[in-house]
Amino acid sequence: MTDFADETQMLLARLHEVERQRDAAEADRQMLLARLGRSSLSEPVIGAERGLRHVMARVEQVARSDATVLILGETGSGKEVIARTIHERSRRHQASFIRVNCGAVPPELIDSELFGHEKGSFTGAAGLRRGWFERADGGTLFLDEIGELAPAVQVRLLRVLQDHVVQRVGGERDIPVDVRVIAATHRDLPAMVQQGRFREDLWYRLAVFPVILPPLRERLEDIPDLARHFVQRAARRLGVPVPPLHEQDIERLRAYRWPGNVRELGAVLERAVILGEGRRLELEAALGGGHAGHDAGAPASAVAPAEDRIAALDEVIAAHLRRALHATRGRIDGPRGAAHLLGLHASTLRAKLRKYGIEPRAFRR
Repeated sequence: MTDFADETQMLLARLHEVERQRDAAEADRQMLLARLGRSSLSEPVIGAERGLRHVMARVEQVARSDATVLILGETGSGKEVIARTIHERSRRHQASFIRVNCGAVPPELIDSELFGHEKGSFTGAAGLRRGWFERADGGTLFLDEIGELAPAVQVRLLRVLQDHVVQRVGGERDIPVDVRVIAATHRDLPAMVQQGRFREDLWYRLAVFPVILPPLRERLEDIPDLARHFVQRAARRLGVPVPPLHEQDIERLRAYRWPGNVRELGAVLERAVILGEGRRLELEAALGGGHAGHDAGAPASAVAPAEDRIAALDEVIAAHLRRALHATRGRIDGPRGAAHLLGLHASTLRAKLRKYGIEPRAFRR
């Protein structure tokens, strides 16, 4: 019991520090925006006039109201970008936009994080804490991955949406809040309702105005603009020249299925810029030597036996790790390191290198 209490106190202390830094960063952001005479530094939504034109029409319809919005789309399809766009085109655009990943907060802390807690309400609650709803008062609270919330938290969230009040953990007083809620999920919430895993009444409260984001494979006309955007952004971040993007590169990108959607496209193109060091776009290497481009719907007869497929996968992963180390000269950490290039935490990359018997020092020169 003592170990659990100590761990809870440690988690709370870390969360308090993160929030302090976030509040300070938001204050700095607002001050800088005011000096620039701007309300946002967000980039325009790419595809607004093509693959996302119907989505943007929905955004324009709902942005000016305070209606609750539910954004539905696959992982990496750009749900947060749409949520921010709705906020920035609303009357609340000068107030806070706070994003909460409901699946990333430990279950034992989610109540406290969303609704706050009173001093002494549980072991480790050394002081009063305002939750995210109170912190977002006057602004927008973006509840990402809403489908991950436990049933007990769903009940409390429903009351906030209905009555516009929160009650802190350990408290008895209702605290009024003026918050616009935008929720998002990649899950099939109606199916979860049928399975008893998501409250039907909460579903109806959230789905006042649904916005459905198409996956990238259904908006291939946006790939040229997205590709140019990501290549230019990567070159700017890395401080290298913008490499040329050829028509064959665009066709190669269009041929891929993009299971990770826009997020995966951005990661692949950043890898390609890093591997080419600004001189060229190493697209094939960034895509994994061509393996990533196979159509997921290929017939079974064209697929190798399971044993060969497993062996080949290990070889592909090991070769990809070696290419990343070669490109970064054996460096793992930092913005020019292999971990950043591969989109991995440094400790995760080191574990994979040990698994495949790859020594980073062999690539240093």
